[in-house]
Amino acid sequence: MSAYATTFRNLLIASATTLALSLAAAPVFAAGSGGGSSSPGTGGTGTPSPKVLKCKKGYVIKTSKVNGVKKRKCVKAVTGVLPDDELFQQGNALAREGEYDWALQVLALVKDQNEPDVLNMQGYSHRKSGRLDVAITYYRKALDINPDFVRAREYLGEGYAAAGRIDLARIELAEIKKRCGETCEEYKDLSEAISSASN
Repeated sequence: MSAYATTFRNLLIASATTLALSLAAAPVFAAGSGGGSSSPGTGGTGTPSPKVLKCKKGYVIKTSKVNGVKKRKCVKAVTGVLPDDELFQQGNALAREGEYDWALQVLALVKDQNEPDVLNMQGYSHRKSGRLDVAITYYRKALDINPDFVRAREYLGEGYAAAGRIDLARIELAEIKKRCGETCEEYKDLSEAISSASN
């Protein structure tokens, strides 16, 4: 599990706890699933995220301690407002909730734009918004940095399958098989996407 995924899990647990104590803080909703049966950025667990605080567009959640009490508030999304891993996790959560353009705005604030997880989520958000050509450039960049990033290969293959390029989707499926076999979630999800697109 990457540092971003670990931080994200911890952020979501803290968010769920805070929300349970203060339901009137803001509207909340359950996060949806990403592509296939797995969710982006979950490390392939497919586990749905807990409910999260939702800020209005252009804002992110900032957690701070005041007199030993953890407080969360919405702050304007600008460069440096949060550490990269927190920006990534919030962008990831927004993408999982179907807020693709908002997710892209938050992900663009991450200073390290060469982080494969960030590139993958940018690709995911573009793909889900119907911009496959743009998404492919992000997936390819993530794979140039980490050729073994099977989640990026899965999402790239799902994009190809949705576009009717089953031949290219099968190439990504073969690459995933080389790296984690036929039993890993990414292989199963892409295989299912190819099968659905072929029918």
